Amino acid sequence: MGALVLGGSSGRVDEQRARLLAEQGVLAESIRWFGGPGQHDGPWEIPLETFAARAEALAGDCDRVVLVGLSFGAEAALATAALTDAPVDGVAAFAPSDVVWAGVTEEGRQTSHWTLDGAPLPFVRFVSWEPSTDPPAYRELYARSRAAAPDEVAAATLPVERIPDVLLVVGDDDQVWPAREHAEEIVLRRARHRRATVLVADAEAGHRAVLPGEEVVEAGQRMLRGGTEQADRRLGSAAWPALLDLIRARP
Repeated sequence: MGALVLGGSSGRVDEQRARLLAEQGVLAESIRWFGGPGQHDGPWEIPLETFAARAEALAGDCDRVVLVGLSFGAEAALATAALTDAPVDGVAAFAPSDVVWAGVTEEGRQTSHWTLDGAPLPFVRFVSWEPSTDPPAYRELYARSRAAAPDEVAAATLPVERIPDVLLVVGDDDQVWPAREHAEEIVLRRARHRRATVLVADAEAGHRAVLPGEEVVEAGQRMLRGGTEQADRRLGSAAWPALLDLIRARP
């Protein structure tokens, strides 16, 4: 059993989550995918080959490989599993996205979060927007941008039906982006292709579920993330057995 753990927009290496899985006998690793030597400073035009290569390496030692991602990391995990030939058996997507979103460069240029074979993937652009809260809640920005560009959404939608097994973990009070709506789109698309999906949700939880044994993480950009520690821990406790089932599943 192998797991590649991908953090989100903070750029951090999720050592804590990888360690939890390792304690369960999983060969788990987490990598820095931007902000490191030779990498972009932010989450834009990141080669999906970065993640595919690590999945390939894990497959050399494991009979089952699962990608475990949070937020932008969940988007990366779903995109890698759906669009590359990497040997991925399943994806656990915490606060996921069903589409590829824009990444914003230091110069303010909007481009794709990801590339494949050197070309940026189709993505949904952000509309002009000003936050109404301090710290900002970006949920409205994502919802407005999606509503404004149905053609971009169609082109940027991930073919998640290509992924064998998918677990989605969402908090309905996610203030970073509308993760519950994203998750429901994934469930519907997979259902149309007769693919089952496991969805674990909590009405009061926010952007990051806290798994049993994890500490609350405070990192990354200043923003509203929603939820409460109690609700986020409750969501994590509900997701934990489903995550282990995904990783340990057998054909």
